Amino acid sequence: MSTILKCCLFFLITFNVAGQKHLPKTKKGTWGGYLHLNNTIDLPFKFVVEKNTKEFLYTIYNGEEKIILNQDKTTVDSLRLSFPLYNSTLILKVKNKKELTGYWLNLNKGVNYKIPCDIKLSSTSPQKTEAQSIDFSGKWESTFEPNTPDVYKAIGIFEQKNTALLGTFLTETGDYRYLSGEVDGENFLLSCFDGSHAFLFTGKMKNDLIYGYFYSGKHWETTWEAKRNEDFQLTNADSLTVLVDSSSFHFELKDLQGNSFEYPNDYFNGKITIIQIMGTWCPNCMDETRYFKELKNKYRDQNLEIISIGYEIGSTFEEQAAKITALKKRLDLDFTFLVGGAANKDLASEQFKMLSHIISFPTAIFIGRDGKIKKIHTGFSGPGTGQYYLNYIKETELLIESLMKTD
Repeated sequence: MSTILKCCLFFLITFNVAGQKHLPKTKKGTWGGYLHLNNTIDLPFKFVVEKNTKEFLYTIYNGEEKIILNQDKTTVDSLRLSFPLYNSTLILKVKNKKELTGYWLNLNKGVNYKIPCDIKLSSTSPQKTEAQSIDFSGKWESTFEPNTPDVYKAIGIFEQKNTALLGTFLTETGDYRYLSGEVDGENFLLSCFDGSHAFLFTGKMKNDLIYGYFYSGKHWETTWEAKRNEDFQLTNADSLTVLVDSSSFHFELKDLQGNSFEYPNDYFNGKITIIQIMGTWCPNCMDETRYFKELKNKYRDQNLEIISIGYEIGSTFEEQAAKITALKKRLDLDFTFLVGGAANKDLASEQFKMLSHIISFPTAIFIGRDGKIKKIHTGFSGPGTGQYYLNYIKETELLIESLMKTD
C-alpha cells in the first residue's frame, strides 16, 4: 500500500471517529421528562429521540403539538437544545444512554430563570389501566383565583380516552394551548411545555365539581374550580376592545430598519388590512401569526394586507427589531412588520388612543377598503381549542369575503 493511500485511510478513519465523538450516546425512543417546579411539584413532558442518517432529532410533544428542538451545541456528554420560536433552551448532561439531567433556561424571564429537569427513557412495559377512573370529558365552566379580586372565568374542554386526557382552557384573552396528561381515579393532571410556558394543572373530582391547582413555571400558582356546563360562554372577544374615536384611525411607528411608518398611507389605501398587535414571546400570538400567514396566502390576489406590530422583550429598539426580524425569517412571512416597543399593554393602549384599551396580546384590528375599522378581536383561540378555532377561521374568512364584496 502506498504512503499516500495509507495517509488518506488514516485521515478518513480519524475524521469518522472524531465525528462520532460529537454525538451523545442516547437511546432512540420515547423519553419521559420532568421539570421540577419546586420541591414537591413536577411537570411531566414527552421527549422523543430519533436518528436519521446524519444526526439525532429531539422533539417535545404537547398532545397533538410537535416541537422539533434546534441543536445549538452537542458533545458526547452534553446537549444544548433550543426552542425554535422562543428565547429558551434545554441545557442537559448525558448521565448515560437512558438518562439526561440539567435545566430549562428561559431568557425571556431573565438570565437566572432556570428550572431543573430530568429526562429518562420510558419503560416499554404496558401501562396499567385504571378501571375506576372518572370520565372528565366535556365542557366545564371554570373559575380561576376564586374568591379573590383577580378572579377570572374560563372554559375547560377535555377529551378522555381510557386514562389519557387531552384538552385546554379558553379565557377571554386567549387559550392555554395544547394540554395533555393522565387520569388516575378521581384525580387528573394536564401540562404543557412549549418553550415559552410551563403550565401544570391538577384537578380532583368532588361532588361533581373539580377543584385543583394551576402552576405556571416556578413563579406562580393559584387555585381553580369547575362545574359541567355545556351552555357556558365567555364574553364575545369582538366586544372587549372598542373604537372610541371614529374620526380618525392613525398611528406612526418605526419599521424594522428604524424608518418612520405612518398609517394610513397610499400603499394601503383601498386594501383590506389586518393590524396585528402581538409579541414574538407570546404563544397565542404565534398561533395567530401562523393562521394569518395562511389567510394572506389564500387572499393574496384580493390584496389582503397584514401589518404586524411587535411589542418585545428587550430594552432597545435594536433588540426588539432583531426578535421580530428573526420571526419574519423563521416563518417566511411577508407581512409589513413594525416595532411597537416594549412588551407592555399600557404602551400599546397609549399608541392606539382611538381604542378603549389593549387588554391582550394578540389583538387584531380588521379594516375595510374604505379605511374604517370593521372588527376588533381580542386574544386568539388557537388550534388546541378544536371547534372554537375552526369557528374563528370560518367567521374571519366570511368577514374578509364580505368586505371584498361591499367595499
